[in-house]
Amino acid sequence: MNQATAIDTVLRTLADPTRRAVFERVFRSDEITVVELTRGSGVTQGAISQHLKSLKLAGLVAERPEGRNVYYRARPEGLTPLVDWIGHYDAFWRKRFANLRTLLKEIDP
Repeated sequence: MNQATAIDTVLRTLADPTRRAVFERVFRSDEITVVELTRGSGVTQGAISQHLKSLKLAGLVAERPEGRNVYYRARPEGLTPLVDWIGHYDAFWRKRFANLRTLLKEIDP
């Protein structure tokens, strides 16, 4: 997968608010099952499973089957294409923060 495709995949996957919420819950957990993700989410177990499938295909989660359960954990390295892409704009942000620092010193010496 080339870099542009990887970025598109990650952005498209995380664009869905429910899927993003599922990813955040997985990220905050060491490991979590579909049943645990479904509990209190207001989303069906089938929908959670479909969101996890998309997250897995994007490289954002990994699964570990154990008996009847499948445990999901976040793969932060799956965000690397997005982090790299944002890194290209580092100079822009650095300059803006330098300008902000200067402005704040002028306002409150």
